[in-house]
Amino acid sequence: MKTAVIVFPASNCDRDAAVALEKVTGRSVQMVWHEERTLPTVDFVVIPGGFSYGDYLRSGAIAARSPIVQDIVRKAKTGLPVAGFCNGFQVLTESGLLPGALMRNKGLRFVCKPQKLNIVNSSSMFTKAYKNQTEITVPIAHFDGNYYADDDTLSEMRKSGQIIFTYEGNPNGSSKDIAGISNKAGNVLGMMPHPERAIDPMHGGTDGLKLFKSVLESIQ
Repeated sequence: MKTAVIVFPASNCDRDAAVALEKVTGRSVQMVWHEERTLPTVDFVVIPGGFSYGDYLRSGAIAARSPIVQDIVRKAKTGLPVAGFCNGFQVLTESGLLPGALMRNKGLRFVCKPQKLNIVNSSSMFTKAYKNQTEITVPIAHFDGNYYADDDTLSEMRKSGQIIFTYEGNPNGSSKDIAGISNKAGNVLGMMPHPERAIDPMHGGTDGLKLFKSVLESIQ
C-alpha cells in the first residue's frame, strides 16, 4: 500500500502519522508539501493534526483551500481513501468532504488525555480490523473539537452509518458524543482523537494500530 501524509506550515503530527503508516505497511511514506498541486499516485492519504497556518481565521479553514487539498477533494470523490486526524478532521469539514463543523470546546479549555471511544460502525473500512472490539482508548489533544451538525444532518448520518466513533464521557461538548465520522461513500474519515499516537505500548497503548490495519485490509 502506497501512502502519503500532507504537511502544512505548523503541522506537528505529520511524523507521527508517517511512523504509524510505515509500521503497518512496511513501506516508506511520501510527505507531500501543501503547495503541491497534484498528489502522487498513492492508495491512502492522511491529513495530520497540528495547527495548520497557525489556526488563523478558523482551524483548518486556510489549509482546506491549499492547492493539495483541492486535489485531495477531487480524488476522494472518486474513491481515494482519506483520513484526517484532529486538525485534519477540521480541514475535511472546511473543505466540504465531511459534513458539520468543529467548534471551540464547550469548556473553553484545551483537552489532552487518553480518551475512551465507542466503535459505533465496526464494518467501515477504517474499523473492520477491530472485529468484535467495541471500545478503544486513543489520545486526544484539541481546543476546537466540539463537533456540530444540525439535527437533520445528524439523523441522516446515523441512518447511513457515518458515525464511526463516539466519546465515552464527552470531553468537548460534541453533538451526540461524536468523535469520528465518515462521508456517505465511506472512504473519508475524520476524527478528533489521534490513532497515530496509539501504536506503541511504550506510549500508552496500541489501539490505534487496527485503524491503519483496517485500511490496509480494505485496500488489499
